[in-house]
Amino acid sequence: QVQLVESGGGLVQAGGSLRLSCAASGRTFSSCAMGWFRQAPGKEREFVAVISWSGNSTILAKSVKGRFTISRDNAKNTLYLQMNSLKSEDTADYYCAASAQSQVNPMRPNYGMDYWGKGTLVTVSS
Repeated sequence: QVQLVESGGGLVQAGGSLRLSCAASGRTFSSCAMGWFRQAPGKEREFVAVISWSGNSTILAKSVKGRFTISRDNAKNTLYLQMNSLKSEDTADYYCAASAQSQVNPMRPNYGMDYWGKGTLVTVSS
């Protein structure tokens, strides 16, 4: 089992930046692929970014590529999502996720994520 707690959400103006954090506990964090997903009001949850256990491999959604960066600090058991040039359409609940596997698996639903946090709200005002 992995427990995930997100933080860093809030209200920001369009064009601004936020950094989300996800503190993990339980299973060995450094052995898990991790990811960020989001769900806007009235919409289904969508993929944002995933990262392998080592941090050497990342995949980002087309809608955030060039603006968002996913990273991790295995020594601190923490996952990050740096969000720059925020747009109103980025408004959503952002969820941290962890996989029981070390590598990301694009063939599995939700890129193979098995554990989920409760989310943190990001609101971008235009």
